[in-house]
Amino acid sequence: MTLHRWGSVAALLGAMFASALGAQAPSAPPAADPIVKIRQALPADIADRVLATIEDARSHGLAADALAQRALKFSARGVAPGDIERSVAEQAQRQAQAKSLLESARGTAPSTDEVEAGAEAMREGVDGSDVSTIAKSAPSGRSLSVPLYVLGSLTSHGVASSEALARVKERIAAGATDADLESLPAQASGNAEPGTAPGQVKHEAGDHPANANGTGVGNGPPPSVPANGNGKGHGKPPTPPKPPHPGKP
Repeated sequence: MTLHRWGSVAALLGAMFASALGAQAPSAPPAADPIVKIRQALPADIADRVLATIEDARSHGLAADALAQRALKFSARGVAPGDIERSVAEQAQRQAQAKSLLESARGTAPSTDEVEAGAEAMREGVDGSDVSTIAKSAPSGRSLSVPLYVLGSLTSHGVASSEALARVKERIAAGATDADLESLPAQASGNAEPGTAPGQVKHEAGDHPANANGTGVGNGPPPSVPANGNGKGHGKPPTPPKPPHPGKP
């Protein structure tokens, strides 16, 4: 073999070896990875604890992605890292409670959308027994995501939990689609409790405040929630305006 030909073979072998090493090397997580974003947004010690809460939630079948988005949403609004950590932990606890209630009521594991919807409903003041009642009364094949979000949204509009439950149950029994159910909160605007503006949310410590229009952030299902009924999808909830100043999560 001539020197020139040997040099070509050696170069080819070197390129193949380098390519193999590159394939074996662990790739860096993409910049859009929520884990990377949370580590960039929060102090290292708080980020570690928030991520541990999220991973624990994932291992127990909870809505871990919703928790990650919760942390990032409040960070983008300038909420204090300690408040973000507490908010994520509290929502994870509500998710665990909602999952247990839904499993007991239906005998099957709920979807992560249903778990987050149940947690949001309870965050808005819906009683856990009402979450169970919705699960028991709805048709077995129906997703509970939108009914639960609507239940919470009605409560945030000043409707008592028991009355909100009665309204949602009545509509479901009448065969209402998700789009039909989502009209209920708007109808409740004129039926708020005295002293409560339409859409004003009575938040516990650690939860986010109402936004500039008085609508609690998180009311209404996210676009990923599956539709129910005769093929009609639920309407995408309007994007609430950014609060004029950071609030508590």
